[in-house]
Amino acid sequence: MFHGGNVSKIATRDAYGDALVSLGKKRNDVVVLDADLSGSTKTAKFAKAFPDRFFNIGIAEQDMMGTAAGLAIGGKLPFVSTFAVFATGRAWEQVRQSICYPNLNVKIVATHAGVTVGEDGGSHQSVEDIAVMRVIPHMTVIVPADGPETLQAIEAVAEYQGPCYVRAGRNKVPTVCPENYRFRIGKAHVFNEGKHAAIIATGIMVAEALKARDQLKAEGIDAGVINMSTIKPLDRDAVIAAATRCGAIVTAEEHSIIGGLGGAVAEVLAESAPAPLVRIGLKDTFGTSGDGEGLLKHYGLSAGDIAAAVKEAIKKKKS
Repeated sequence: MFHGGNVSKIATRDAYGDALVSLGKKRNDVVVLDADLSGSTKTAKFAKAFPDRFFNIGIAEQDMMGTAAGLAIGGKLPFVSTFAVFATGRAWEQVRQSICYPNLNVKIVATHAGVTVGEDGGSHQSVEDIAVMRVIPHMTVIVPADGPETLQAIEAVAEYQGPCYVRAGRNKVPTVCPENYRFRIGKAHVFNEGKHAAIIATGIMVAEALKARDQLKAEGIDAGVINMSTIKPLDRDAVIAAATRCGAIVTAEEHSIIGGLGGAVAEVLAESAPAPLVRIGLKDTFGTSGDGEGLLKHYGLSAGDIAAAVKEAIKKKKS
């Protein structure tokens, strides 16, 4: 059972800042770059602890990616941060050409992703970043569900060789991963297998999926919940197993349904395990200004919306 009011909450960006400081103590090769947003991305924590290994490149995201590439070639382990809309939009060409094409060991950790950025509005709400990072060869794409998973994900990408994109958010989110949870790149975490349908969620939508499961359980519907924190490489086996077992799938993401988790899961289902699919996410639209929780409801990303999608998916099953 998921009880949103009884769990600790931490923003994934805060967990990222803490993880950087921990890494910095263990590894002298870790360097951090930011584009004049260190207070918001929480890289300021690293800057305070290790000022000689922190570089504020200024509002020059393209230069920041190129500089990170150079540091990686020089044997450093660069973590690069700014808002998701800038890291994946303004600097996309540099990420592709200077980091991914030569397959350099650069870790891009972008914060303030999705509509829960809130009042900053549609211009700053990145709802395309998973898609544009997933399409680049060599890039690994990770979307942690909560603070503890973010800590483990940052440790994991530090050990992993190659470009990584980690998506973090602005607001505090419930802790959903169990205490014994161990994050592994490319592996989904199955909270519940489910019988009638499976909800595959990522990021902050995992908490909403768990709430939806509780709602459905009260109605006699057994919905599984899977945390797909690695979007690329996707855990195909987990998707196929869920589709085979339940026969109906719902995906949930704080991102466009085009090209993100929903698109990735749809590809696997079409190729390997045909099953009805309903995608929860933004329907080919930009964000807008408003408070985070209100925007989740506005765009149909609440637990109630997920529960309704599960019922819709179940109705599509072949009798």
